[in-house]
Amino acid sequence: MLYLVCTPIGNMKDMTYRAVEVLKEVSLILAEDTRHTLPLLTAYGISKPMLSYQKFNERARCDEVIARLQSGEDIALVTDAGTPLISDPGAVLLERVIEENLPYTLVGSSCAFVSAAVLSGFSLRTFAFGGFLPEKAGAREKYLKGFSSYAGAVAFYLSPHSFAGELESLYAAFGARRAVLVREISKKFEECVRFTLGEKPDFTEKGEYVLVIEGKEEENEKNALSVEEHIKAYMAEGMQKKDAVKRVAADRGIAKSEIYRIALTIEEE
Repeated sequence: MLYLVCTPIGNMKDMTYRAVEVLKEVSLILAEDTRHTLPLLTAYGISKPMLSYQKFNERARCDEVIARLQSGEDIALVTDAGTPLISDPGAVLLERVIEENLPYTLVGSSCAFVSAAVLSGFSLRTFAFGGFLPEKAGAREKYLKGFSSYAGAVAFYLSPHSFAGELESLYAAFGARRAVLVREISKKFEECVRFTLGEKPDFTEKGEYVLVIEGKEEENEKNALSVEEHIKAYMAEGMQKKDAVKRVAADRGIAKSEIYRIALTIEEE
């Protein structure tokens, strides 16, 4: 398990009980600056091996950390202060953890949308909070229009009783963009469900959810191709057809099912 551990931004006593417990139990602590982190660990009686993990070496360290996680080690990542990935190192490692389907969680945050944004694995160079959506369709459409062209990730709070309708509104506003549905944050059954808007995510329909939508990408030059040519272009780069279909749907902001019908006519070589 990779633990992304929040640390105090000022008063050292702002550490949570669980954060201290995790740091005492892991086999390795990745620290942005080991000299900065040492006084915090000392204050809480934590004596664990530390390894420098900052923006200048995070790619170089990544393979080693992934290998250790795959071998069964529990590892914590802390930054000098605050929440990892929020203008701090960790994005490169989390992207690899998600690719390798390794378990991870965030420890010590008390803000649901910030936690969900970190857990999503999307770029957080800039991100926005959309909160709960307006109940009336017209107001909701107008509200979402203000976020649809935003370059950063956007987090929304969704309710179970209106979930299906809200997903339809989000798809209408954002198109077939990648999204992560996060529920039970920091609890035993925490889950991050990855899907593309326009699809129905497979998840446990209990509690309230945070939905994080990936920021708008720059226009892809492949969009000038026909859909069939677009799919073939990704397949020529080595993608399987199903992965090419997902990418084309995301590029064009349309439902994957529409792309899939065209893909059926394409034979894989």
